[in-house]
Amino acid sequence: MQVAVISDIHANKVALDAVLDDLPPVDALVCAGDVVGYNPWPAECVAAIRERDVPTVMGNHDRAVSSGTSFRFNSMAAAGVEYAREELDDDALEWLSDLPDERTVLDGRIKLVHGHPEDPDRYTYPEEFSPAMLDGEDVLVTGHTHVQGHEIFADGVVMNPGSVGQPRDGDPRAAYALVDLDDPAVEERRIAYDVDAVAEAVRETDLPERIGERLYEGR
Repeated sequence: MQVAVISDIHANKVALDAVLDDLPPVDALVCAGDVVGYNPWPAECVAAIRERDVPTVMGNHDRAVSSGTSFRFNSMAAAGVEYAREELDDDALEWLSDLPDERTVLDGRIKLVHGHPEDPDRYTYPEEFSPAMLDGEDVLVTGHTHVQGHEIFADGVVMNPGSVGQPRDGDPRAAYALVDLDDPAVEERRIAYDVDAVAEAVRETDLPERIGERLYEGR
């Protein structure tokens, strides 16, 4: 069974479209959270995920937008939260607020969390992945760090597909991954997209320009 894994779209419709167009035929698509935040297309990205009925968990930006709080966010993140709340209708906000912190899909074979199984807001980088994070599932999917990586252990796979809309590993291309549940194997993938279009769209809003500028850096 081939599964496409995405995370941290962060309202970057241009990057999301590039990833969806690049997807090979798969049996399922799952998302580890943060559909919204930072970039100019929160409504369009929520709609794209909902239209495809993608199993999704709540990221910290999703929670901040749906709850109306941005505790401890920097100025760019806080601006993205405020912008998303203005752009999303009540139905989209309700969808975000109903997302779980954790969910298991595909007959228990994949568990989705945003940060760490014990704390949805905990940054867990690939070098910190361990078999102790697994709890019976074949694959544990994390997000939150925007850093792509995976480890294959005797008991299963721990992975982060990287960020679709705001990579932070020095590679500006949109990130996602494919996992073969029957192998098991993970293919980390990157796809170039029109960063210029996103940066221009950011400039046309009242969002901080740095949100678009740092996409060129993959930071």
